[in-house]
Amino acid sequence: MFAQPSARLLRNRAFSTSAARRTTSVTLKALGLDAYNLGVYNGAWGGNGTIVESVNPATGEVIGAVQQANLSDLNQTLDNASQAAKTWRSVPAPKRGEIVRQMRNALFAKIEPLGKLVALEMGKILPEGIGEVQEYIDIADYAVGLSRMLNGQVVPSERAGHMMMEVWNPVGVVGVISAFNFPVAVYGWNSAISMVCGNSVVWKGAPTTALTSVAVTKILAEVLETNNLPGAICSLASGGAEIGNAIAHDKRVNLVSFTGSTNTGRKVALAVQDRFGKSLLELGGNNAIIVHNDADIDLAVRSVLFAAVGTAGQRCTTTRRLFLHADIHDTFIERLIKAYGQIKIGNPLESGILCGPLHTKQSVRAFEQGVEDVKAQGGKILHGGNALHHLVGNFVEPTITSIAHDAPVVHREIFAPILHTIKYDDISEAVAWNNEVGQGLSSSLFTTSPEKMFNWIGPEGSDCGIVNVNIPTNGAEIGGAFGGEKETGGGRESGSTAWQQYMRRQTCTINYSGMLPLAQGIKFE
Repeated sequence: MFAQPSARLLRNRAFSTSAARRTTSVTLKALGLDAYNLGVYNGAWGGNGTIVESVNPATGEVIGAVQQANLSDLNQTLDNASQAAKTWRSVPAPKRGEIVRQMRNALFAKIEPLGKLVALEMGKILPEGIGEVQEYIDIADYAVGLSRMLNGQVVPSERAGHMMMEVWNPVGVVGVISAFNFPVAVYGWNSAISMVCGNSVVWKGAPTTALTSVAVTKILAEVLETNNLPGAICSLASGGAEIGNAIAHDKRVNLVSFTGSTNTGRKVALAVQDRFGKSLLELGGNNAIIVHNDADIDLAVRSVLFAAVGTAGQRCTTTRRLFLHADIHDTFIERLIKAYGQIKIGNPLESGILCGPLHTKQSVRAFEQGVEDVKAQGGKILHGGNALHHLVGNFVEPTITSIAHDAPVVHREIFAPILHTIKYDDISEAVAWNNEVGQGLSSSLFTTSPEKMFNWIGPEGSDCGIVNVNIPTNGAEIGGAFGGEKETGGGRESGSTAWQQYMRRQTCTINYSGMLPLAQGIKFE
């Protein structure tokens, strides 16, 4: 019944090596990058660690190389960032916002080449690469306004002649450890907000997207230097697990913001907690869409397509589980398979391509293992299921399965475009299945019933940090707090009150009465 389309719309040709090299060369030059680049910035560029090559996942070609930090480089960077934080915190918050505004403009001026570098190095399609840079620009806009609204509050005091208030002050140094899948935006969420809060930032990006980290830091550093501010306010320490581990353990880093796997995040959290530091965790997601029998099917199919296939399934908010009401299950699957059959897979820089490569060969192996696990656990492959080894890059087919809701493979996050479909009869069981996995990032319900909408966002509904209705699980706006519950880590980035995580809350009582009345009416005379 659910046969795959006979014609597969793939770009089967190998990508032109000469054309790819020209694109790479022009992009690097526009961003001030070379074939070899220093990957440490703390007011000056340096690096004495290993050299890592950045590889284009669509072609297998080396884009460029970055000299990473060693532990000595990191130590110096943290010293410089600590000193820079003392300067930066004394700058009035609205003036800090002005610096972030200039950074926003500098990023906008480079949006095309920076978005293209994201596509080259990470592998997401060009519109998504440019969109990611736009997300940094948007959060910078938000941060500029926020710089005039870092408000505390006045608290009524029970004692005459006393004023009690809540104030917020910078934490000091914020360490940002970001992942490969959003090599610009995740740092932007943290950096823009943290900076207007008065902190310096030390960034360790993913080693496989080190060129993007260097390019972004060059843009920010120029703004700081133009304004005669310490460059170490926006420090960079490129590196691997050794550098990330050192950041997690170092007391000079007051807050560690970590984006990555649940397993690594657990280690980071324990290391930071052991020294009584603060952590902000954005970890795994195993996101679900529920499509009820009263849903707008056209809207739901288009939403699922983007949510499951966008960024080749490598977003933390990618839809990985699809619960379909029995009444519409077969019709929906047929339409979804037809839509999947129209997806063009190939060079992410090419117009019309909707699915680029996975980021690494290891990701391809994880995809293949996931497909094998589906079959071994009683599931069926309804569409796709193959790694495209005849292509040069790390390409796989976006895949649809049919499998039980409690199969172990369904409860495991696989960072690839595998969508598990499950039939349900009653919406209460679909909500329970949404909540039964360890992760709790994003979820969405498609329905036209106000009653079901409000139950879904209420205490008996989804247990995720992001709870949507009639939109995909991915594509979050910057104005809301972004993050999830349970094994997703509980952290919140971007909008709403997420800024409070980058500051110290202080309760202050001022006695102007000349008397000494004690709280709770205590007499101590």
